[in-house]
Order: sequence, then C-alpha cells, then structure tokens
Amino acid sequence: MNIFKALFGGKDNTSPEKRKEEEDRRNFDILKYDGVKAMQTGRFDYAVQCMKHALQLREDLETRDYLSQAYIKTGNLSAAYKQLQKLAEAQPDNIEIPIRMAQVAYMMEDYTAMAEACEKALLIDDTDAESVYLYGRACVGQDDISNAKAMFTKAIMLNSNHEDAYAMRATILLEEGELEEAESDIEWLTSRAADNEDIMMLKARLEIKKGNDPEAEKWLDNIIDINPFCLAAYKERAALRMHKGDVSGAKEDELKIEEMGAYEGISTEENIEQKTQEAYNNSNPYFNS
Repeated sequence: MNIFKALFGGKDNTSPEKRKEEEDRRNFDILKYDGVKAMQTGRFDYAVQCMKHALQLREDLETRDYLSQAYIKTGNLSAAYKQLQKLAEAQPDNIEIPIRMAQVAYMMEDYTAMAEACEKALLIDDTDAESVYLYGRACVGQDDISNAKAMFTKAIMLNSNHEDAYAMRATILLEEGELEEAESDIEWLTSRAADNEDIMMLKARLEIKKGNDPEAEKWLDNIIDINPFCLAAYKERAALRMHKGDVSGAKEDELKIEEMGAYEGISTEENIEQKTQEAYNNSNPYFNS
C-alpha cells in the first residue's frame, strides 16, 4: 500500500484475491517455520500437522521432504513413502529420493517396493554403490540369495570400502558354507572395525562353522563384555557351551536369557536347552547391519 494513502486514509485498492494470496503466503511461511522448529525439538506429530497445512496453501518440495521425514519419525512409513513418491515425480533425476524410498520400504519390509525403488535409482546412476547394496538387501528379503550375493559383490567393486556390503556378503557365504571366502571378508571387516558387535558375531559364527569352539566362545565373550545386554550373544554362547558339555556355563547364560525375557512362557530347563541347541544348529545369519 502507498504510504501516503495509509497515513491519510487513502483507499486500499488491493484486490481480495491479492490480499488472500498475501495472507496465504504469510501463513505458509509461519506453518513451515513452526514445523521445522517442531522437528528440531522432537515434536514430530505437531510437525506433521504444520507441514500438511502448509502444503494445503502452497506446493513446496522442501516442505514435502520435511513431511516425509516427520512421518518416518512418527512411524507412519506408508505415508512417508507416498510423500517420497510425489517428490520422485517432481524430481525424476534426483537419486537421493529413490534411495530413501528403498530405505523406507526396507523398514516396512516391503521388499518388492524396495527393489523397484533401487531399480529407479540405478536408472539414474548405475554406478551408485549404495543403490546396488540396497538392491542386494531387497534380494535377501525376497529370498533371492544368488542375486543378493552378486549385488553385494558389485557394490564392493564400486566402493571398495563398503563395510555393509562386505558384512552381508560374508553372512551369505557363511550360510552357504563357503568358509574360505567368508573368512576373507570377515578378516577385512575385523581389520577395520574389530569392536563392532555384528562383525564380532560374524567372526564367532565363522569359528563355530570351522569347529573352533574355544575361539568362537572368546569372540562371544568379547561381545558380552562390550554389551552385557546382547541377547544374541548369550543365546549363541549358551548353545555353544551346551554343545561342548559345559552344562554349568550354559545354565548361567540360560538364566541370563530368562532374565531378559527371551524365552517368555518357557519354564522348564528341558525347553530352554532345546531352544539353545536350536540356536546353535539353526541360527539365522541375516543380521541387520
């Protein structure tokens, strides 16, 4: 408005449409700012409401991105995925969007959607190691282990320092009984992150497969020293001790497992022993890295 008209009562000739447009712009800015501030302070439910109302006033890709992040934090993964789909339509050449779609699909355990998102990412850049790695994880989820191993190998070729790809390939090699190849990957991992619990567990499982129970138990001891609440380590150590005849040691671990509620509803020692022996014989190697 002209300042002289404002001071001396001049008529405001701004159209109603223009005034509404300005009001919507101000409200959009306020809502977006409040939403970002809410995310920074951990109030993600409120952030969702702010971002949703802001988008009703104006389409804005950054706000839609914030909304997807807020949905993830509130556990509404399907809503987050839908927001990412809209972002992908608006920016089809942005590889970060299908990568995040793949990550959200993984959290939803929707491995078909995860694979599709990875394929979209690879159409943008077929040399992106992270997209190849995530494709491998999708293959694992679909029980396509042969292609999973190929994808992890390709990810390593594209990024020779991709620790997660090494860990997943080693896990598959262990399950397939290819111990020499698995050991090569595990040694590479332990040389770089020897205190990582997942890598230490891989090392313990390798030693079990090799029949080297004392070495395996040493690695399980190390895991428990680092993390006294690592349930998987207690389970495997109890099974290992029972297997080698250390009944008292196995009982100690079984009691610890009971304390942590691992075998809720199981009261007899016989059932506990059965469970720990099953853990030794049939432990699932596909840990979450």
